[in-house]
Amino acid sequence: MLSVALKEWHLLCSALLTGRQTIMLRKGGILEANAEFELEHPKFLLFPTFVHQDPASVKPAWRDQIVRRTTEPEQVFIEGWGQCVKIFEVPSRPAMDSLDDLHLWDKPLLDMRFNYRPNQPLYLLVVKAFRLPQPVTLPYAIEYAGCKSWVTLQAPLPTAGSTPALADDQLHGIIARITMAFGA
Repeated sequence: MLSVALKEWHLLCSALLTGRQTIMLRKGGILEANAEFELEHPKFLLFPTFVHQDPASVKPAWRDQIVRRTTEPEQVFIEGWGQCVKIFEVPSRPAMDSLDDLHLWDKPLLDMRFNYRPNQPLYLLVVKAFRLPQPVTLPYAIEYAGCKSWVTLQAPLPTAGSTPALADDQLHGIIARITMAFGA
């Protein structure tokens, strides 16, 4: 059962749940414990958002998959969840650029991520995504609104019977590639 959800672009939620992407970028919300970086909530439901999706922020091949909305829908469609399996501190823009085929973001979004709070590290999260056996539709509640990453749902959702988006060997291959690119 999970009740904590991470708000993220609908496009990225879809990419994670179909295995076309396994990484997320974050600044902040990462804690250091036991000499390793940890996410506040390592397991989380994927809460799709629509308003801030920007076609100019993703590569041209992904732009027509963005669902454009000026407001969030009255219902939230939860299709899956993720588990953060590894966190890397991104050492440089060239190192991130070497992983260009692993993500949907275009250069303007990466520039923004690197330039936002430049004294704060940028983190790359490797996420093992799972599709719920049955998607769940929830009413959009006022406590879900606003610019925040984490929301607690009004009731937990069952995750038993979920299906991974990628096989473990594929995910381990991606982690090995990132490790080599980042010199970690």
